[in-house]
Amino acid sequence: MSKTDESNILIEPWNEADLNLLLSSNTNNMMKYLGGLESLNQIMSRHKHYLEMSRVGTGQMFVIILLPYRTKIGTVGYWDRIWEGKLVYEIGWSILPQFQRKGIATIAVKKAIKKAQKESKHKYIHAFPSTNNIPSNKICEKLNFKFIKKCNFEYPIGKFMVCNNWRLKTRKKN
Repeated sequence: MSKTDESNILIEPWNEADLNLLLSSNTNNMMKYLGGLESLNQIMSRHKHYLEMSRVGTGQMFVIILLPYRTKIGTVGYWDRIWEGKLVYEIGWSILPQFQRKGIATIAVKKAIKKAQKESKHKYIHAFPSTNNIPSNKICEKLNFKFIKKCNFEYPIGKFMVCNNWRLKTRKKN
């Protein structure tokens, strides 16, 4: 389990060519904390949504790229969400299994947070990993998110799971 150098990880805006990453991520192992496998229609809808977010200004999805071969190995992104009556960012990420446990997700999430902070749109960014997803909860701890509480979280629409609500301040002023 070797750690990856931060300079070898890029995040680049989601584009049409990134659909294959969603298709290859649609496995039982990758989707076990995300509501299960998706149909082709659901994947196509997600891809379209990822493309639209930046265009309409409601968030930004990125593909995670490993250098030097520019291998697409995962996704990270943030988007607007109303949570407990307040507009916040939500952040999420996913790394292909063969690239997990190398510190890559932590690096990519950190880079996405920096981009959200530059926008300075919302005071907080929240992450909602499943309580059973120990690696994602550890990432929140490493990046100084504050644990708020366990919560019931709907994802995808119509499916509820128990998650940990983690929050990080993204700007100093209200």
